[in-house]
Amino acid sequence: MDKEMEESMMGALENVIDPELGIDIVNLGLVYGVNLDEDGNAGVEMTLTSMGCPMGPQIVDSVKQALAELPEVKDTEVNIVWNPPWDKDKMSRYAKIALGVS
Repeated sequence: MDKEMEESMMGALENVIDPELGIDIVNLGLVYGVNLDEDGNAGVEMTLTSMGCPMGPQIVDSVKQALAELPEVKDTEVNIVWNPPWDKDKMSRYAKIALGVS
């Protein structure tokens, strides 16, 4: 997968908003990686802000919908991982300012 495709996928994922925090999952630092194979199968490795996140299934569905809008993506598999654990240091400067986190 080339850098341009990775940027397109990450751009699409910026449209996925964490319903509890109101910030997109990319700026929250929840997306650890994306890939796309030659058959159009996308993979997303990501985490959630907490193991018991009640919005997890909704966020996963939103990830699949966002990537489905890219013509190159035929199917998406989302892999939720807990290692490395998410913390506020993974957030972008934008997300920290928006949430008042230092």
